[in-house]
Amino acid sequence: MTIRFTNADRQQMKTLGITTARVFEQIDIFRRSDFFVRLKRPCTLGDGIRKIDDADLGEYIHLHSSAARQGRFMKFVPASGAATRMFQSLLQIFYLPQYLEKDELQKRMDQGVSIACDFKRFVDEIYRFPFVHNLREVMASDGYILDDVVREGYFRVLLEYLLTARGLSYGNLPKAMLLFHSYPEGHRTAFEEQIAESTTYLGADSGKCSLHFTVPEEHETDFHALREDVCPRYADRHCAIFDVSFSCQKSSTNTIAVDMQGFPFRDRLGRLHFRPAGHGALIENLNELNADLIYVKNVDNVVPDRLKETVCFWKQVMGGHLVSIQKTIHSLLRRMQGPDTSNAVREAEAFAARELLLSFPAGFKIWPEEKKRSFLFDMLNRPIRVCGVVPNAGEPGGAPFWVEDENGDLSVQIIEKAQVDLNSSEQSAIWNLSTHFNPVDIVCCARDFEGKPHDLRKFVDPKTVIITRKSLDGTDIQALELPGLWNGGMAHWITVFVEVPAATFNPVKSLFDLLRPEHQPELPHRSSLSAED
Repeated sequence: MTIRFTNADRQQMKTLGITTARVFEQIDIFRRSDFFVRLKRPCTLGDGIRKIDDADLGEYIHLHSSAARQGRFMKFVPASGAATRMFQSLLQIFYLPQYLEKDELQKRMDQGVSIACDFKRFVDEIYRFPFVHNLREVMASDGYILDDVVREGYFRVLLEYLLTARGLSYGNLPKAMLLFHSYPEGHRTAFEEQIAESTTYLGADSGKCSLHFTVPEEHETDFHALREDVCPRYADRHCAIFDVSFSCQKSSTNTIAVDMQGFPFRDRLGRLHFRPAGHGALIENLNELNADLIYVKNVDNVVPDRLKETVCFWKQVMGGHLVSIQKTIHSLLRRMQGPDTSNAVREAEAFAARELLLSFPAGFKIWPEEKKRSFLFDMLNRPIRVCGVVPNAGEPGGAPFWVEDENGDLSVQIIEKAQVDLNSSEQSAIWNLSTHFNPVDIVCCARDFEGKPHDLRKFVDPKTVIITRKSLDGTDIQALELPGLWNGGMAHWITVFVEVPAATFNPVKSLFDLLRPEHQPELPHRSSLSAED
């Protein structure tokens, strides 16, 4: 199969910052069949997942506090994602106008059509959503009364003001900018809740809260305005200094799409189609921070103030646990370069096996000391991450597994379902035995034992890409996602899994997740009182 690019194609690539060689590499990936990882067994408590003893909690809290006082921690929040998936069923019904007629809606509900049932639930419980106040105001500015619109069944008007630029534009905004929680004094976006939460474990001891959000380029100005509105209020309330920065996913990390035969896909204008390559592309953004200790957390996993105590306590525990591991590893690395090499090599071997669950090559025990030292130095001189995992409650997403590489070596990894060959009965069975779930609750050490930033791009497993099928202009295409940020993007990091309580995981993936008790005020709004609310 010969593929030639035109001068216009090359100019398009140059504008994006992508080389022709890189595009050919991506096309070759679509022809491969070795994307799948090989699961050996799920990580379980005592076998890949650590349960922190109560006796150690105090020490970890102390270590966290000491590092926080020095201003070593910051938080990295991927916040580029649009809220489209949250409102998927409402968007579908908005573009099927016949469904918005009362009789047709009832007919579809009686047939069990899911989007019709979702819309009925939305209307019935509309006054429990935190954004209802803003919706009422924006509709009133054009002369509409929300209660009348709901009662009379003007559903298209209702959705237009919720989803489009005529009103709140919730169908297009980043999830971070949506109102998530209601308080007596007002309402908070997911972005604001991330700021509020950070004051406990970033700024409680140092007075400085450093956060970095990755944001969509078209909304960067909006995020700057949101920062200027939110941060001064929390600075006054908590006597804190906020350093909140933003970056956008690099266009140079976009990947080419191909048709179902593997040829580059072209749109109706004949241009090559490049797509954002998933959150794995954000390893570039994380790398450029040159930060020391970094919390990584999804933007939608936030709770109201009344539930923050448990979340923040475990953030401190995980941070302290990371500092403990980092101190040991960095001490061993320094000692392996000094006069205490022999003892350091023996201690490093024991620590790597017992605490870090690292695999050793066959015959390692009889290797000469210098060869052992070289191997251990390479294995330990890497970025470190402590990943919180929660008991599996059926949420969609990744999970911790023991994975076998092509050399037969085992390592603990976070694995997404798309990375597993579910056509294999063996691999499917192992996947289904998973006991824990990855909530993306991670704290990282990104500097080496000399205090220099690691080049995080060197620790990515480039083979762990994901290929998905998409549709564009009614045509099926294949899309390529780079190794996920916390999957293949951190595959060669030192990884420690720690069980954390399920109460620390409260994501908002669907609009209706906002109706869960965890996201509602302590005294939930009642729809029967909604008109006076």
